[in-house]
Amino acid sequence: MPSALAQPLLAPERARSRGGPRLIAVRRHDGALRHTAMHRHARGQLLGAYQGLLTVYAGDRQWVVPSVHAVWIPPDQSHGLRSHGPYAGYSAYLSPAACAGLPRTPCVLQASALLLAAVERATAWPDNAADAARSRIVELIRDEIRTLPRAGAALVLPRESRLQRLALALSDAPADTRSLNAWAAAIGMAPRTLARRFLAETGLSVGAWRKQARLMRAQEMLAGGAAVTTVALELGYDNVSAFIAMFKRELGATPGRYGGPGDPGLSP
Repeated sequence: MPSALAQPLLAPERARSRGGPRLIAVRRHDGALRHTAMHRHARGQLLGAYQGLLTVYAGDRQWVVPSVHAVWIPPDQSHGLRSHGPYAGYSAYLSPAACAGLPRTPCVLQASALLLAAVERATAWPDNAADAARSRIVELIRDEIRTLPRAGAALVLPRESRLQRLALALSDAPADTRSLNAWAAAIGMAPRTLARRFLAETGLSVGAWRKQARLMRAQEMLAGGAAVTTVALELGYDNVSAFIAMFKRELGATPGRYGGPGDPGLSP
């Protein structure tokens, strides 16, 4: 499958520019996988997918983002992303001045039809054009970013080096079911200290953090076409029904309906 690694949606010099149009909107539907390394630019960025899933990294947070959500990245915030399956999506870049009054930290929004229609309209604008109608659309997009409900819980990486090593290990191998005591021994920290500091730095217990990491990995695998049974086993579930029940309880849909092909009889 072709790669989009070397094809940024917007030329880097335009994304870095503090001047020029208040809004630059672009879209792509080229059937390629997308992987953008961590980077930053002067413009704020609203991004999302028309279909499929994106994993988005911003600072010490990460999200798995479905097509019904959009991500807001404020100016000068380090971020990166990768798609799961062929990429079809959009980005809207706002000048630093146009970001006044918008969220100052990265967040996931429930994308409205109005927001998507406004961004779609803006993708057709010629460069350096401005008129009253376009100014109103820019303000509409700003209003939507400012007022749309937040969606999606971020996974926060701990700052302490040993805890971060643990969190990355859980993210890389969510099927690892070692106990808290075993992890504490592995990273050289007392179990009670580990539990207390991990909760303080991430807002989640080790077990809850691992469950969210599993959910993110499950969504990635399903979007990539993996069967439900394969996903359940890869994530350490001996009982596929238990995995399906957990997935439905957390995300409101069975994994077979969420994105992957599923297995016969596993989706109602």
